Amino acid sequence: MWDPGKYLDYADLRARPFHDLVSRIGATSPRRVVDLGCGPGNLTVSLRDRWPSATLECSDSSPEMVAAARARGLDVSLLDVRDWTPSPDTDVVVSNAVLQWVPDHAALLRRWASGLPAGAWLAVQVPGNFTAPSHVLTRELAASPTWASRLAEVVLREDDAVSSPLEYANLLADAGCEVDAWETTYVQPLRGPSPVLEWITGTALRPIRAALPDDEWAEFRAALAPLLDSAYPPRPDGVTWFEFRRVFFVARVSA
Repeated sequence: MWDPGKYLDYADLRARPFHDLVSRIGATSPRRVVDLGCGPGNLTVSLRDRWPSATLECSDSSPEMVAAARARGLDVSLLDVRDWTPSPDTDVVVSNAVLQWVPDHAALLRRWASGLPAGAWLAVQVPGNFTAPSHVLTRELAASPTWASRLAEVVLREDDAVSSPLEYANLLADAGCEVDAWETTYVQPLRGPSPVLEWITGTALRPIRAALPDDEWAEFRAALAPLLDSAYPPRPDGVTWFEFRRVFFVARVSA
């Protein structure tokens, strides 16, 4: 389950990669714009504003996120991203922070590129911080004797969950696209008690939250908080810097 409210904590900071990604799309008058994994829809509305004459197609695999997006007035489908197939008039596809959840998404990207019309744009952003302390400490705690049996069925993403910009560039170029690929590390200023714990609660900790009853979830958070606070100490002014590496690519299907 996704918690739209928790996901929208730090909404402005979480939105930065989306806007940086979409700014590199050169489409002027697309017929259909697709947002795959639209979440609560707070960013999808900017696609509608940019291309008001386009048909806007959006979907998410979480019923909670779909409900939140529909509350914003969006026509959202409940759909697993792996089941999506482009319509013939699809000119822009955006997938923001979704494919890291999909094993072997390289095959999915090849299928999308082959199914899109000439001139279509495919814009993708994924997190690239799986070797950061926030994720390493979470995996280590989950694998510890206290938690290993209780979280035996939980799969946490390792550093092979996504590829490098170069690997994505080669994949899409081989699929017949012109590719712009890059990475950015945002140094995010977080505030409040255990801010890194609160940040990852909305995303990386979701599989653990889903696996644990409320009392054990509170226990896991209480054990993880001091580990993260030590790895990410606050400055004297109360700011905790959180490095937030993201991987981007924008591919245009060749004519």
